[in-house]
Amino acid sequence: MASKGWQHPYVNIFKHVKIEEWKKTTQEGEVTTSTDKTLRCPVFRIKGPIPANSYILLPKSSSQSLGLTGKYFYLLFRPTPSKYFVVHIDVAAEEGQVVRISFSNMFKEFKSTVTWLQFPFLCGAAEDSVYENTAKMARQGLIGPAPATVRWTCLMLDLQSILSKYLNRCYVHLRTIKLCANMAVKNMFTSDLLFNPGVSYSEARLMGLSSSRGTGPVPRDMAFPVPRGSSWHDLYDYIRFPSEGTKLPFDSIQKDHHSPQAWTAFNPKCLTSERLNCVSFSKPVQDRVSLIQQITSPKKYPRDQSCVVAGIPELGVVSSHLEENGLPHSHDLLEEEMVCPSSHHVSSKPPCNTGDGVHVFVQSGDSLQKREESEADICTNQKLPKELTKLEKLLPDPILQLGRVIGFGGATNKHALWTKSCDEVVYPCHAVIVSMNITSKKQRFFIGHTNKVSALDFNASTTLLASGQTGQHSVVRIWDYQKGNCLAAIRNHAHSLSSLSFSHSGAVLCGVGKDRHCKTLVVVWSTLNVQKESIVTVLAQAHTDVDIHTMKVAFFDETRMVSCGRDNIRLWRMRNGSLRSCPVNLGEYHSQDFTDVSFEEGISSCHHIDNQTLYASSRSGYIFEIDYSRVVIKHVRKLQPTQEQHGDHRNKWTFTAGPSIAINSISISTSFCATGSEDGFLRLWPLDFSSVFLEAEHEGPVSLVSVSSDGLQVLAATSTGILGYLDVNSHDYNTLMRSHTDTVLGFSLGGVHRHLATASSDGTVRIWNMDSLHQLYDFVSEDCPCSVAFHPREQVFSCGFSSGIIRVFGIPSAKLLAEHKHYKGEVVGLVFSHNGEFMYSASSEGSLVQYDANNVDHSALRVVCNMVASGTKRSPDALNVSQDSRCLAFVGPSECIVTIADARTLEELLHIDVSILDVESTCLDSALTICFATASTQHLLVSTSANKVLWVSTKTGRVLREVSKVDKQHCSSLSVSEDNRFLLTAGQSSVKVWDYDVQQKSQTFIGHSQPICQVGFTPDQHSVISVGDAIFIWDFLAEPTDSLAVNCSILRVTSGCATPDLSDVPQVQLSNSMPRQAAPLPSSPPQQLDICNIIQFDHDAVDSQKNCPSLSSQICQSTLVTRSKSPASFLKVTELQSPFPLSCQFGCRNIKRQAVRPDCYRHFVPHFKKSVVNQNALLSQPGVQNLRLKAVLGYNGNGRSNLAWSPDKGLFVYSCGCIVVVEYLHTGIQKHLQGHNQEISCLAVTDDAQTVASGAGGTNGIRSQICIWDVQSGACRKSISHHKGAVQCLIFSKDDRFFLSVGDFSDPEVALWSSRTLQLLSSVRVSGPLHDAAFSPTAASQLACVGSMGVYFCLIHECVPDVELKVQSVDPPIEVGVVEMTALSYHSDNYLFTATNKGHVCVWDIDTQCCFMTWEADLGEIGVLRCQDSHLLTGSNTRWLRLWEVEAIHGMRSLGKISNMEHSEAAVVMKQEVLLDGIIVSAAFDNAIDMGIVGTTAGTLWYIKWSENSSIRLVSGHKVKVNDVVFSCDEKHFATCSEDGSVRVWASHSNELLVQFQVLNQACCCICWSPSFNKDNLCLAAGYSDGTVRVFRLASSEMEIKLRPHHVEVTAIQYSAKGHVILSAGKNGLVVVSSPESGVTLRVIRDHKGATITTIQSIHKQGREFGLEGTEMWLAASGDRRVSVWVCDWKRDKCELLDWLTFPAPVFTGDGSPPPSLAAFCPSDPSLVVYTGYGVEKELSFYSLTKKQMMKKIAMPHWATCFSISPKSCHIAVGSKDCVMKLIEPSSGRFQDYVHGDSLQKCHFSPSGALLFTVAFNEILLWEVHSLS
Repeated sequence: MASKGWQHPYVNIFKHVKIEEWKKTTQEGEVTTSTDKTLRCPVFRIKGPIPANSYILLPKSSSQSLGLTGKYFYLLFRPTPSKYFVVHIDVAAEEGQVVRISFSNMFKEFKSTVTWLQFPFLCGAAEDSVYENTAKMARQGLIGPAPATVRWTCLMLDLQSILSKYLNRCYVHLRTIKLCANMAVKNMFTSDLLFNPGVSYSEARLMGLSSSRGTGPVPRDMAFPVPRGSSWHDLYDYIRFPSEGTKLPFDSIQKDHHSPQAWTAFNPKCLTSERLNCVSFSKPVQDRVSLIQQITSPKKYPRDQSCVVAGIPELGVVSSHLEENGLPHSHDLLEEEMVCPSSHHVSSKPPCNTGDGVHVFVQSGDSLQKREESEADICTNQKLPKELTKLEKLLPDPILQLGRVIGFGGATNKHALWTKSCDEVVYPCHAVIVSMNITSKKQRFFIGHTNKVSALDFNASTTLLASGQTGQHSVVRIWDYQKGNCLAAIRNHAHSLSSLSFSHSGAVLCGVGKDRHCKTLVVVWSTLNVQKESIVTVLAQAHTDVDIHTMKVAFFDETRMVSCGRDNIRLWRMRNGSLRSCPVNLGEYHSQDFTDVSFEEGISSCHHIDNQTLYASSRSGYIFEIDYSRVVIKHVRKLQPTQEQHGDHRNKWTFTAGPSIAINSISISTSFCATGSEDGFLRLWPLDFSSVFLEAEHEGPVSLVSVSSDGLQVLAATSTGILGYLDVNSHDYNTLMRSHTDTVLGFSLGGVHRHLATASSDGTVRIWNMDSLHQLYDFVSEDCPCSVAFHPREQVFSCGFSSGIIRVFGIPSAKLLAEHKHYKGEVVGLVFSHNGEFMYSASSEGSLVQYDANNVDHSALRVVCNMVASGTKRSPDALNVSQDSRCLAFVGPSECIVTIADARTLEELLHIDVSILDVESTCLDSALTICFATASTQHLLVSTSANKVLWVSTKTGRVLREVSKVDKQHCSSLSVSEDNRFLLTAGQSSVKVWDYDVQQKSQTFIGHSQPICQVGFTPDQHSVISVGDAIFIWDFLAEPTDSLAVNCSILRVTSGCATPDLSDVPQVQLSNSMPRQAAPLPSSPPQQLDICNIIQFDHDAVDSQKNCPSLSSQICQSTLVTRSKSPASFLKVTELQSPFPLSCQFGCRNIKRQAVRPDCYRHFVPHFKKSVVNQNALLSQPGVQNLRLKAVLGYNGNGRSNLAWSPDKGLFVYSCGCIVVVEYLHTGIQKHLQGHNQEISCLAVTDDAQTVASGAGGTNGIRSQICIWDVQSGACRKSISHHKGAVQCLIFSKDDRFFLSVGDFSDPEVALWSSRTLQLLSSVRVSGPLHDAAFSPTAASQLACVGSMGVYFCLIHECVPDVELKVQSVDPPIEVGVVEMTALSYHSDNYLFTATNKGHVCVWDIDTQCCFMTWEADLGEIGVLRCQDSHLLTGSNTRWLRLWEVEAIHGMRSLGKISNMEHSEAAVVMKQEVLLDGIIVSAAFDNAIDMGIVGTTAGTLWYIKWSENSSIRLVSGHKVKVNDVVFSCDEKHFATCSEDGSVRVWASHSNELLVQFQVLNQACCCICWSPSFNKDNLCLAAGYSDGTVRVFRLASSEMEIKLRPHHVEVTAIQYSAKGHVILSAGKNGLVVVSSPESGVTLRVIRDHKGATITTIQSIHKQGREFGLEGTEMWLAASGDRRVSVWVCDWKRDKCELLDWLTFPAPVFTGDGSPPPSLAAFCPSDPSLVVYTGYGVEKELSFYSLTKKQMMKKIAMPHWATCFSISPKSCHIAVGSKDCVMKLIEPSSGRFQDYVHGDSLQKCHFSPSGALLFTVAFNEILLWEVHSLS
């Protein structure tokens, strides 16, 4: 499908359909256009006596669709007074269901059907009118015609909510809209944002409303005009449906009278009385409050005691917490009598004399003013507390000091400055300016900006620093750099300040921004007296329409400036208070996008202007030298990409013609020029730009370069947030700062080392060293990380993602340890218990999961649904564990309830309702974040949506203290210090520090430019960390506890609190009361960029010095970036501190760029495999092989054009893995061509069907292999190795004289071969990847190719004895945009059809090589194109196969121009289409394109016959890894299972698929057949990754029963020998015995607990031989190299252990996991057990159960991954990771090797031993077995 990004932020529907043209819409009846007096703009008026006869319909026909996906629909309209109107909206739900939503003031009541919803619309009226007052009294409007005073209305329908609430369906998109009389309509629009019509843009900025938060003001072109001084809600009506406010009495659309106040949720105001009084409540409210009092109030106390209740306590009887005399415990009384100061809005509980009812106390006078935004309190008869004294000051002041900041950039990454001394670098980090010493890394800060800093500049002496911020109300600040104080703040620009420049002396400052009309404004200030008098005056200003990226003041004249931007370079001069400019004559370069300008340095400022040279860079890769005095260009040079490489040498970089790379920044010194470019390189050039002499490669585009004043260091910044500098003399690169490039969502501190883990919206999880601020690791994922948590005792951390996946990583190994997905919603909470025993996670859908943190795989113990409140606003602090690890707290199951649960069992202990603490409020309060205080206090802190923080007793659930107005909006994060003395709260963009008892004034600290996501103390309480836009590390200056006098808090329980024994804490840095010294230096040198890129110091590196004699003395010593890339993982691990510095010759390195894979599915991508084929395998001659390949199951849907069909000859060829399958359809006989050792990518067949060519991929530097096969004999005529990468395409010419091979993106070469001699005739290398090729059917010398660069028309020129291939490249037509040409097909009439990755089909005239027609044939990429006569076939990644009639194209060529889409659609007609089961990758059809075979990525081959409109599945295989394959007892069936959760049953005689059982979102791990020969009783049992076992009955093709014997993955399953029970084993080592009839668990065997069971086998064998009673024997083998053998009689419920085998092994040191432990009974002698697994030697061991000793061992060359013993011939088949299966005769040890395409995971003999299955990834091979000779 096409991207929906164009619909954001909103879609103007009238503009979208061009309603004024009435081409895409329909009008019927009286529809006119007029100007409305109120709105002062044109509106459409629809009139008519019958609404159904006058209407506007969008789009033109109801069969068409608007396709608008915005879930909110906005209608701006006014009903006609005294008339009726109707609106119909058709929306699409899932599965294509269309639902009509109608509303009208004619409807009397709500009605609904499955496809139609009818809502009454109640018209509003002008304020204070009789109609409006009547509506208020009735709690609803009046049904009927619109009143005379009806107003313009903004109606918002939440379409997603309507469908979900009323029909339980999912909304997909909006189809049609029908507006019927009578009404006036201004416009309509859709959006995913919740707009507020009553808020202007300026008010929205003050309230923090933005699209990033899902809301904002209504777009200007949709807004209603509001005169100055008026209120929007006084003039217009806003209706939101469904309403979130007061519940309406019935389902109707009408104005909610509380809606204006509902929008003030960011600043709620509660109703208060002007004087002290008691307000009586209605009966429902009285009942609810009385209930709360009954639950929470203890027995009556004496009248001199007070008791406060403000929450629902623990579920159960509260009196259990009381003493015998009815009084609470002493410390509970102290808690309840605690009184807090009111200046922090801490609620005290005054008395209120009540009668029989419940009343509310409202303060008056001064108290009312202080509490204007706090909520009133429910009270009972109690004594008025004493008045509190004035609050004391919180000491020390300040208690926080910003110590370190991790981050760079924010608004821009283009500003960083050197100081004059060259020892410090100044750069912005969002709203903070940082000055860092490059040696000590010490930082100091300039704080004062309220938005992100967008511009910086120094004067020449670096005494003055100027900074400007972005956004509205741009402010320029001038700082004294040495003192760090702000000298002046200037506000001239309205917004978008982008550039600042000081003059050389610092007396003039120039700035560029926008005024309030969005015009570019240049202002020049005088800063001559700013240091003495803090005075700044405007010298001149000018408005301009030209674009300005950068503007600088000339160092030689303070009245002259230069600017550059898009299409211009201008010289400016200030004279007599005016600012004038003149452009540089750019000539042919007038359309360049200029990025930076720089003057030539080293010339005295008093030097004459005639000698000044100006340098400018452009995004097209040009460097311009400009004569400043003459205003002309002197020289133009162009930066090229990497030069062609010749041998071991590389050409020097030069500025010449050719392709170029964008230059983002330029800096000039006295001896060289530095450039930063889009390809990530910082390059240093001599001033003549002859060649580059120094360069450093970065991880992203270089956005800034700056040469220090001494010319010895070059500062560089990248757009990926990296700041560093290059030392020119030593060639060392030092990274100063790395940073996230998006919002930091959460953090966690390591308990073992001083490590900080952060999760960010940029898709990365990073590990930082707290002392050095170095980034240690970088984990990258495709989905966004949401929360992160460190294990308290191990170097392990876990991360939750937006996809619902939780991953656990090990820090030392930098590997993924475990991965879990228990829900689909976003992970909003992730936390470890403090003792490290459990891990907990919560999802946005409300699920709560508990994990065993003691196990490496962190297996899930409990999963509870609908436990946590849904939504994401509590992320990442949705869960909190008490310090004693006994309790877990979270908000849920609703937003109003806080639950405290047992941390071990997840049983609910306490519910606290925070919704009605103020019963007078019209809004229900909800909980946001929670935080446990220390265990001794038994307190839980809760922040609420009403901007409060509550102290709640974890014993009783009572609210002990309440603090309101915590922040301007609400508290987003809470944290309590370890000593329980301080509290941290995070608000919109500030951090507040409170004393825990709220006895002192809080302190507020700013610095963040956007909302803070999380805040917390470090474990040593020396620092505070806050994250949001960046990572702020604050020094916490409060004195340690032991240095203070004892100051017991009333709320803190001091008795019985023992000092923890810190000596038991492992490897934790403990702190004392001594002042901290400087941060320790990192243990390894700082990370440096790869300047040299010579990985090995070899002879080539030494020899390369001979080629650069001028640079032979320049040796660079650089520490390289070490990246651990694991292809099998979704993430990339970057270790940024490598301990291996390398020395190499600089300037002579061979820069080799890795080819970039094109963005199209048509290009072949081999599936990843870790295994490598064993080249030493001993292959037998075909005549003496004891296995013959009988059949190959499946088709490789990963190939491209890997099937061929000759309908005339009946030949059908396709590939599966490394095998070419030749099948004759009329007989069904297969022939298998084996010779490849890599996955086959493509096939081709000659026209006479006698020869087949197959191409495969090349890996690890090995060239790809092309095999030419003789079809009749099956022999390989020749094997060709030519292309370096995979073979992308193979084709034979029509006359079979030539065949063509095309390399993939890594080696885009076209090679032409002779089909007779198989010799290379000619080859041509092109500049971009090629995707497809084809020979002309009419001219044997013509062929064409398509690829990333367009179409290549090729001509074979034969000049005996040479053959030359001439290629002409043609770009794609501009009408289709920037595309990849993906497929092509010739038409017999000299036409060529090509397809693109955006769904276009282009038609080319081969004679003129011009495109004359295009049309959009699909919404996705077209990868298959076939043409014959008047028919064209297209297949795409949308799974649609379409047949087109293209006969009409013959008349289009005469038009002489490319036909547009409308003409093209008229010329071609789609006749038929069919939707298949996967992306279409291959197709072969007959000459009439009536019948053919199509291959898909699902591993299916389809037979298509258009005339019968039929599709038949010919071949069906598994797309993903096959986990098991087994025969039934009668060998009439066999079954397979795979990772995609499918179980397939096949017929053995024909290998046809009979039935498939599919389980979604689970992997099927193992299967087994029931021991029955009766088809009616034949069952199949399957074990799944979620711990379930499903039993399927073959006769009915249905699931018989579902069991859940395990909570972890089922790894092995087996019916007992007689079928009485099912034995299943889990990953945790438990074996469960279940009844197949009832599903009841009969027995659980725990002997193997803790080790994964790999094998279970059950046989008929009497136990009397071993002295035990039983009729069956079974064994189990586990990953810890243990085998247990059992004798059982399941009918008598007997199961006894016969033997326990343990095999020794050394410590496994290889990659990945050790080989599996495998065991089986020997069929010829069941008293023998055959075992193989990891051990001292690679071997097969034969153990006798009767003699209790090892009888035989067979040495193996490799570890076994699977084995099977033949029941008849005693052959043993053994598979291994080296892609070889050995067939062994045990008595003699003779064997034969059989090579597969991947490592073998399963092999199974049939019960008769005549057949053998082997499985390698998704390849299933069936072999016939003969005896070994």
